[in-house]
Amino acid sequence: MIRTSVVEPAYRAATWSAKRYFHRLSSKHLPEKSKPSVTEVPQSDTGTLHLSDSCVKRLQKISTDQEGKPTYLRVFVEGGGCSGFQYKFELENSIKGDDRVFEKGGVKVVVDQDSMEFIKGATLDYHEELIRSTFRIIGNPKAEQGCSCGSSFSVKL
Repeated sequence: MIRTSVVEPAYRAATWSAKRYFHRLSSKHLPEKSKPSVTEVPQSDTGTLHLSDSCVKRLQKISTDQEGKPTYLRVFVEGGGCSGFQYKFELENSIKGDDRVFEKGGVKVVVDQDSMEFIKGATLDYHEELIRSTFRIIGNPKAEQGCSCGSSFSVKL
């Protein structure tokens, strides 16, 4: 039988340690370079996809293929991942009829109409870390929760 006097201090220590760990991870404690640089957009503007400055810079570097043709970043949502839906990113040379095109700084991002319903009002960002660099969707008003890797999410009902 476990006495509460033994378990309770261990529980408190673990809780305090977890709170301290997550407090360190909060974005206000990250260096300025790793915070996404997003242009302020009114909250009522939810019918669009916002592009961060880091996203635009990266797309400017990769916006032409080997033959010199312009490429566009396609953002789409498909079922799967650990939370139900996942974000996908591909470079393409063509724009389809039902695509929405978002342009900033001379680069274009395309989103099909179905996927747009899942990411309206979100921000497309480019994030670099020591172990990876990736495009990511942040601030998605349609996402209720996501996984730790940031590529999958569940939808608010």
